[in-house]
Amino acid sequence: MIVLAVAYGGAFGFGLPRAAYRLSVEPGEPWRAHLPDGRPLAGWFGAEGGGGPRWAPAGVCALVCGALGAACGIRPEAAVFVGVAPLVVLLGIVDLAVHRLPDVLTLPLAAATAALLGVAALLPRAAGSWRGALCGGAALGAAYLLLFLINPAGMGLGDVKLALPLGVALGWYGWGVWAAGAFLGLLYGAVYGLALLLTSRATRRAGFAFGPFMAAGALTGVLLGGFGA
Repeated sequence: MIVLAVAYGGAFGFGLPRAAYRLSVEPGEPWRAHLPDGRPLAGWFGAEGGGGPRWAPAGVCALVCGALGAACGIRPEAAVFVGVAPLVVLLGIVDLAVHRLPDVLTLPLAAATAALLGVAALLPRAAGSWRGALCGGAALGAAYLLLFLINPAGMGLGDVKLALPLGVALGWYGWGVWAAGAFLGLLYGAVYGLALLLTSRATRRAGFAFGPFMAAGALTGVLLGGFGA
């Protein structure tokens, strides 16, 4: 399972630069259709993008998928978590580039994660609860929506939408895992923000991409839940 997960993550991740380059635009702008040198950019999947390291996404995806494969083992939810992980990595890349989490990825990801876990719940050896997954997605989405309403300058709607699939994944293994993943996402982001302030690399009003920290917290929670199960 681990070998298959690593191979899948590496292969998928190697094709992410093109999708990341296409999606890394400011709100309201069309997706990129040409490379910086003016050549047309055909398709969404491939190693050719707008520059930057091509192997980094493949390495990150391989590592994440391998860790999920090790934690979940030969259980049906493993295929779901490993399958959607590269899309979460893609969202993190785009968020780091332009501080944006496109709806074209977040909303379908939430629907796909919920639907696939629903199928997994019907199969033998499933170690989670589909009802818990749905409740977890709704709860984390509502929590981030509340944070957005309290402080719109510090939380984007993209973060609220990303919270839906992450909450679904965390809720699968129960409320303890959900709480751990939700808290760790906030903690990782807070530690990074504090580090920026202490090193004078940002001011208190400066924003940064929060999606990767949400995803890291959710990954930690799912790993804990998988190994615990």
